[in-house]
Amino acid sequence: MAKGGNWSPTAVYQDFRDLSPTGVSCDRDASEGEEQPTANTTSQLQTQTSDKPYMFGECAYRTAKKSHLAEHMRTHTGEKPYKCDQCDYSASKKCNLDYHSAKHTGDKLYMCGECGYRTARKPDLMKHMRSHTGEKPYKCDQCDYSTARKSTLCQHKASHTGDKPYMCGECGYRTVYKSYLSQHMRTHTGEKPYKCDQCDYSAAHKSNLDKHLSKHTGDKPYMCGECGYMTARRSDLSRHMRTHTGERNYKCDQCDYSAAHKVSLVNHQAKHTGDKPYMCGECGYRATLKYTLTRHMRTHTGEKPYKCNQCDYSAAKKYQL
Repeated sequence: MAKGGNWSPTAVYQDFRDLSPTGVSCDRDASEGEEQPTANTTSQLQTQTSDKPYMFGECAYRTAKKSHLAEHMRTHTGEKPYKCDQCDYSASKKCNLDYHSAKHTGDKLYMCGECGYRTARKPDLMKHMRSHTGEKPYKCDQCDYSTARKSTLCQHKASHTGDKPYMCGECGYRTVYKSYLSQHMRTHTGEKPYKCDQCDYSAAHKSNLDKHLSKHTGDKPYMCGECGYMTARRSDLSRHMRTHTGERNYKCDQCDYSAAHKVSLVNHQAKHTGDKPYMCGECGYRATLKYTLTRHMRTHTGEKPYKCNQCDYSAAKKYQL
């Protein structure tokens, strides 16, 4: 990553509040050869929403840049042209490859001045800082909901449109995102593509592997400024912070129920709909939540992922450990 002048990655957040989201899913390196937008051109893109000449016919996605359209196309084709030269990992975006490569080098240039959290990517530090500032720059144009993350806003907007174009052919599960469907399919296939490089553990989801890796390293980079709680995962810190703020962003659209956690809302909404989209292929058991099905599957597989670090005991459920 190019660095010029006396710029220091650890000082990047002195002017954090002057930064604003670009609407692009990840920072783009100047080395990719694309002209970076100035403040003036960025403003034009935001105000002249019709100036998005590149459109993909399958899903009506539009963008102002041809390169962004090419990136989007890969979500449909599955193409991953960016290859790691140290292992068999490949990615659809260069920024994802850069992030992966940092795992080989251990290079984490960007540091939070509040709690010492370090990361290999500038956009990750930007997102992390919002856990300290409380900034929620992504706002829904149909209600007063706002959030710190673009992906969370996209999920929220689906509650207005009800649009879930991706469907599982096995059990009828539908979702807003292709990536969510890919994750769901692993409940049927048993695929666990995320492998630990220090033991034989593997996981269906990257977040589970990240949590597991912290057991080896003891690394807990996310810290609560209120009570000193530390965790290995950013999402865990976000959930924890709601115990201090009392925030209940997840609201039921059929009654006045609200919840601090999405999983609680999903569980509640099943009472209205009776919907149980997750089904066990072995015995027909159905569940409202994916993790409930995952726990159930262990009754068939005998898997006991929770292991005691003082003896050889292992358990199928965390509370049993």
